[in-house]
Amino acid sequence: MSLITISEWMLLVSFILYVVATIVFVLAITGKRWANRDPQEHERAYGRSGFVLVVIGFVAQLGYVIARWIAGGHSPTSNMFEFMAFLSFCIVLAFLIIYRIYRLTVLGVFVIPTGIIMLAYASVFPSEVTPLIPALQSYWLHIHVTTAALGEGILAVGFAAGLMYLVRTVPQDRPSKSTFWLETVLAVVLMLLGFILMVSAYANLDQKTSFSFPQFDAEGNVESTHEVEYVLPAIVAPYQSTITKPGPMTPWFEAPVWMEGKDAARKLNTMIWSVFSGLVLYGLLRLTFRRRLAAVLQPTVADIEPDLLDEISYRAIAIGYPVFTLGALIFAMIWAAEAWGRFWGWDPKEVWALIVWLFYSAYLHLRLSRGWVGTRSAWMSVIGFVIILITLVVVNLVIAGLHSYAGV
Repeated sequence: MSLITISEWMLLVSFILYVVATIVFVLAITGKRWANRDPQEHERAYGRSGFVLVVIGFVAQLGYVIARWIAGGHSPTSNMFEFMAFLSFCIVLAFLIIYRIYRLTVLGVFVIPTGIIMLAYASVFPSEVTPLIPALQSYWLHIHVTTAALGEGILAVGFAAGLMYLVRTVPQDRPSKSTFWLETVLAVVLMLLGFILMVSAYANLDQKTSFSFPQFDAEGNVESTHEVEYVLPAIVAPYQSTITKPGPMTPWFEAPVWMEGKDAARKLNTMIWSVFSGLVLYGLLRLTFRRRLAAVLQPTVADIEPDLLDEISYRAIAIGYPVFTLGALIFAMIWAAEAWGRFWGWDPKEVWALIVWLFYSAYLHLRLSRGWVGTRSAWMSVIGFVIILITLVVVNLVIAGLHSYAGV
């Protein structure tokens, strides 16, 4: 059995264990209300079991990282599959550290599913180990990308704690601006989940659509002809394309001419399906529970002091911010100077990394100098990670740039 096969099995084992651990954490919180023994003892017992499952899953995922690193000859962060799997690894690592400090079982209900979603998101991308393109053949790949992923993983814990604070404190007995925006955040998370479910389903159905389309030069002349294959049903066709293999539906319109890159239309098509599937998933959950999703989640954090959640969110961000600064900005600029001969080039991924850094800089400034604690701080921690999700999903999958290799 090859190292690649072993690494894939280890990743599958970790995914299953994380899912089971999440269920155990949920039972720890909800089951104590009807348990025959002391509620606190019930929560501690189930919490310890969930923690042990996460540790075993983390060890399996560590085995995946090591095996794939050895098999590929480089850190497993060179494409979207590897990066998202490694980001999931970092989120779980941050959770294990925070959990050991605070012993707060409910963290597992919010943080571990975040890691699971990232791991599931990784699974929709090709998992083959391929030779590094010239721009990635550098030791800075290990330093820059792994450090950036670790910073984002720690910031994800700050997001989860901030979201828990809002679920705990935003009144759900009446509609308000806070309830609307909290539901919007939950809907965004469901859009990512809907995207994963859609791609996984259609990849197994093999209902692909293929297009042939011209690539134009600066003067409007045909420079070359490209082929592109859609996994999801085609709503958006490439500009001036011809269908070479019909799929389950006829495209509704063509992508605008200004969308550059041979995969631009396919990526736009993916984003449309992501939004649609997320909204459908959100609507089904609302119909099932007949109330807001935040109201469904609120009982899980009803016994937690809001100040404790605020402290966890702040400490996670205070740690994740400098790590992200090193990985996503300083190390990135040094590598860019070596690879492309400049420290900064306004590439879309560079711009959005700067936006993330500026936002969290504002978070720390407002909290430390203006006293933005509690609700304001929680909203900023949530919005900050939503910006990271935009960087990981929209920028990688839709906007063409020097980092577009990551979305292939």
